[in-house]
Amino acid sequence: MYNNIFDTHSHYDDGQFDGDRARLIASLPGKGVDKIVSCGCDIPSTTANKVLAERYDFLYFAAGFQPENLEDVGIDQLQLIRQFAKHEKCVAIGEIGLDYYWMASDKEKQKQFFVEQIKLAKDMDMPVIVHDRDAHGDTLEILKEYQPKGVLHCFSGSKEMAREIIKIGMYIGLNGVVTFKNARKSLEVVQDIPLDRLVLETDCPYLAPEPHRGKRNDSSYIPYIAERIGDAVGKSAQEILDITNANAKRLYNL
Repeated sequence: MYNNIFDTHSHYDDGQFDGDRARLIASLPGKGVDKIVSCGCDIPSTTANKVLAERYDFLYFAAGFQPENLEDVGIDQLQLIRQFAKHEKCVAIGEIGLDYYWMASDKEKQKQFFVEQIKLAKDMDMPVIVHDRDAHGDTLEILKEYQPKGVLHCFSGSKEMAREIIKIGMYIGLNGVVTFKNARKSLEVVQDIPLDRLVLETDCPYLAPEPHRGKRNDSSYIPYIAERIGDAVGKSAQEILDITNANAKRLYNL
C-alpha cells in the first residue's frame, strides 16, 4: 500500500460528501493519506472546512473567495477571510484567482478580488492557492506583479507558463487530469519542471483519475496520479508521493 499521500486541494464540504463524509474522511489515514487541505470558495464553504479541520487532526483548510463565487460579495467581506486566516489550522488564502470560462462575475471584479486577496496573503505571510481557468495571460500578469508564494492548482497551462510560475517561486498542482487520454500537455509540464516544485491534489469530489473518471473523487485516488507521473519521469509512484509530500509541507509551512 502507498503512504505519504498529501492532497493539497480538495472540497470535502461539497454536497456530494453529505451522505458519508465523516466515515469517508476517517477512513483516509488507513489508505495512506497523510494530510489534506480542504479549500474555501466563499464564506459558507470556508466555514464548513474550518469545522472539518477542527474535527480531524490531519485535515487543514484554506480561506478565500473563488472567482465563481463573487456575486453579491463586497470587497469589505475580505475582513472575514482575514479572521479565518488567523485560525491555527488555516494554511493558505484560497482558492482565489480568475475564471473566464464561467464568467459568473465580470473580469474587473475578479481581478480586484484576486489582487486584494494576494495582498492579504502577503500581509499575513501566507501562501495563495490560485484558480486559473481560461485566464492564463491575466493570471500570470498579476502573479508576476505581486509575486506571492503559493500554488497554481489544477495547472492547465503550457510548460512555458509553468516555468514562469516557478520563477516566481510558486508550485504547480496537478490532479487526475494527468491520467486522462488527452493529458499530453500536463505530462510535458511534469517532464519539464523540477520535481521539487510539484504538488498533487484531487480537487475532489471532481476530476477523479482513470480508472475512476466520472465518479466521485477522494484523496485515496492520488496514487493513480503518482503512478502516471512516475511513468513519465522514470520514478516509482511512492517516490513521487514522498517528494510531493515534502513539497506540500514546505508550501503550507507544516
